[in-house]
Amino acid sequence: MREKADSEGVDLLLVDTGDRIEGNGLYDASDPKGKYTQDIFKEQDIDIICIGNHELYKKSSSENEYLSTVPNFKDNYPASNLDILDPESGDRVPLAPRFKKFTTKKQGVRIVAFGFLFDFTGNANNTFVEKVEKTIRQKWFLEAIHDRDVDLFLVAGHVLLDSPEYNAIYKAIRETQWDTPIQFFGGHTHVRDYFKYDNKAYGLESGRYMETIGFMSITGLSTGGKPQSHVVRPADMLAAAPKFSRRYIDNNLYSFHHHTSLNSSTFSTPHGRNVSAMIASARKALNLDHSFGCAPTDLWTNRAPFHSENSIFTWLQEQVFPATISDPARENHPRLAIFNTGAIRFDVFKGPFTIDTTYSVSPFTSGFRYIKDVPYTTAKKLVTILNQEVPQLFDSPYDLAARAPEPNEAHVATSDTAHKYSRHVVKQVPLSPLSSNSLQEQPLTPGYTTIDAGGTDGDDTIHAPIRFYRVPNIFETRVGFPSTSSSDPAEPETVDLVYVDFIQRYVLLALEFLGTGYKQGDTEVYMEGKTMTEVISGWVEENWKDDC
Repeated sequence: MREKADSEGVDLLLVDTGDRIEGNGLYDASDPKGKYTQDIFKEQDIDIICIGNHELYKKSSSENEYLSTVPNFKDNYPASNLDILDPESGDRVPLAPRFKKFTTKKQGVRIVAFGFLFDFTGNANNTFVEKVEKTIRQKWFLEAIHDRDVDLFLVAGHVLLDSPEYNAIYKAIRETQWDTPIQFFGGHTHVRDYFKYDNKAYGLESGRYMETIGFMSITGLSTGGKPQSHVVRPADMLAAAPKFSRRYIDNNLYSFHHHTSLNSSTFSTPHGRNVSAMIASARKALNLDHSFGCAPTDLWTNRAPFHSENSIFTWLQEQVFPATISDPARENHPRLAIFNTGAIRFDVFKGPFTIDTTYSVSPFTSGFRYIKDVPYTTAKKLVTILNQEVPQLFDSPYDLAARAPEPNEAHVATSDTAHKYSRHVVKQVPLSPLSSNSLQEQPLTPGYTTIDAGGTDGDDTIHAPIRFYRVPNIFETRVGFPSTSSSDPAEPETVDLVYVDFIQRYVLLALEFLGTGYKQGDTEVYMEGKTMTEVISGWVEENWKDDC
């Protein structure tokens, strides 16, 4: 694509908006985590890259960013509102340069680029996320946005497009540069989304999990970095006002072949083949294709109603957790176990359930904790409180770590984005070259059918829509309750309240809201050394033993 852009006299920039870790065996199965992915990722030629919240949950992962990813990408990695404690000196320093100014090589577009993270509070204590409102009042930022020799402000970030953070940045730039185009790139909510701030300022978010390549086209920008006589520009780029347009490209070879005008024989490059070999070698070293068992059916996070037989949460609630949530020291005590649906990141597909599958479904290293002998009359109210997201408990729309997965994870977005996902990629119909008559003659595979602020024409490939269902933030499993002759279990006087340690803060806040005096000191480790990832894979190995 860069060669194609060069031949046409235009510039192509590759932007990454964070969350590069967790969610697949290639990263999660190695010891230390990221042992192979650091080298693989640095092979990418990325123009602007920024941090996501997932890189900051652990001290080790944030230090990996500082010591490896930032040096790998040098000035291409702006960190506008993030500091870190240097592992050697202990000093608080910027994770990376605050911003970057550069000029594109073909057209001479002068760009000032920033890299922001939303006002995140769940980071490890070796990192410091400065609130955006405070950052934009700092001297370095004010000087950057007062630069008059700029043709485009590029704001990359792990931030919602229509958010207090981005709206504050937009307002700050517009107060000093009322007419300079601004391009925002967003993240975190896992949706395909497009947002208009004004007729010269737009935002794009490109879905989740590398399923989508978001393509933003801006034509008609000023090109103050080069004399006009040296700039070769297509005729349709000579308009006085810039034009913004977007496409959401399905991330697969069919799309790449179409857009590069190449095919399976001509598309790959020596560099690409070398990177593929690195990936294959790492997968083999990590034994990622080792199968724990064979899933007898598809289980969906959102493509089946909650509590239906094809919901992954029904499977966990009724089969996996009742058989696995037990600590030898407390096995004779009834327990009410609560889990955040956000800990389950992906579907289970019928067929081999491999090591890689395990990390795709539940990649996190969170263990379990509990509070013993909680009155059941109190414990049974927790799920309702946490699912209602009582405002007194949560500081911001980003704050609940227990957020449900797609589509509910995007509940704070204000656009009408309708995002649809499918794992099927065969026989997709490229949108551009086909007439409406030819489209009607070809069957459509299920997939994304996006409606955003720009309308319905953003998807690069036309799909048949999929019905999605919302799921709650929290669900519960009751284990070891006394039996009765009725269909409902009897209510014990007290229960061991078990939960994933990642949501402990919210559990304690909810208990406080209910008038109890439980504090962190009342909590203890449950099933020491076990993670949800191991609980799920252990159950599969025991119960889905058949080969596929």
